[in-house]
Amino acid sequence: MTGYDDVDRALLGALGGDPRATVVALADRLGLSRNTVQARMARLETSGAFLSFERSIDPVPIGYPLEAFVSVHLQQKRLTEVVAAVSQIPEVIQAHGLSGSVDLLVRVVCRDAHDLFRIDGEILAIGGVERTETSLAMGELIPYRLGPLLERPS
Repeated sequence: MTGYDDVDRALLGALGGDPRATVVALADRLGLSRNTVQARMARLETSGAFLSFERSIDPVPIGYPLEAFVSVHLQQKRLTEVVAAVSQIPEVIQAHGLSGSVDLLVRVVCRDAHDLFRIDGEILAIGGVERTETSLAMGELIPYRLGPLLERPS
């Protein structure tokens, strides 16, 4: 599927607002038949429209109240090796390869400043990592969203 029609966009928008909505609830909300919603959902899933269905878990109640972003500068030819090693650090919850002056942006959670210092040290100890810059996250101001894109005329 290369594009979405208005029904697909409405369905994706409804799911963005209520990811746990049942097929019946989505059908009622959108004024569609249950079979239509089921067929569209199957087609959207097959096309790769959905990201992971893993639930997002707040790290604070499990003892990780701080979040930071570690900008990693590395030897380009060792990217695969560095990513493999970074993925073995349990406090790493996400990483993105970037273009520009930073090669890898790593999102970590930690218990306190000492824990963050330890995690940064683990990243720095990985072969191929040249240096890091760490920024403490002060708060999520705009959560991940696609609603505004789905509401935009196609």
